[in-house]
Amino acid sequence: MKNVEDYVRTIPDFPEKGVMFRDITTVIQDADGLRLAIDEMMGKIQDLDFDVIAGAESRGFVFGTPMAYNMHKPFVLIRKKGKLPAETVSQDYALEYGTATIEMHKDSIKPGQKVVLVDDLIATGGTIEAACKLVEKLGGEVVATVFLLELAGLEGRKKLEEQGYRVESVVSYPGK
Repeated sequence: MKNVEDYVRTIPDFPEKGVMFRDITTVIQDADGLRLAIDEMMGKIQDLDFDVIAGAESRGFVFGTPMAYNMHKPFVLIRKKGKLPAETVSQDYALEYGTATIEMHKDSIKPGQKVVLVDDLIATGGTIEAACKLVEKLGGEVVATVFLLELAGLEGRKKLEEQGYRVESVVSYPGK
């Protein structure tokens, strides 16, 4: 029986020399790989009491929406600045060269709701840290963050756990 890692394609030296790019398109374009990925991610949070799943644009949508559907939970979009049509809250975060901003609708999380955040990959943890802050601005509580892949060498897990967030990943790669 295959595991999720068997479906991940590794592309050496992309986008630059020395980087081992972990490509999830080979996971989601295979029906068995996609089912396994969703099932494994859901398994990471089966023990939790929560109200909402939120996913970061855009690959967080790919995994978060079917998780929400299967677990009969609402799904909330976390998008790049300027993409949501109603009133939003926003959070800036650092990139390698500059900053970016993500947003959520102001009415997407109710005070006291328990939220699971989903994305495809955790590297430095910057995007999901910003997403956690958005949820908290709206009065929600982040009960877990769930990722398909983790690049452990970039220490995003450590960054989030030091702030008290639960971090789950299906596949962890030791490098960057």
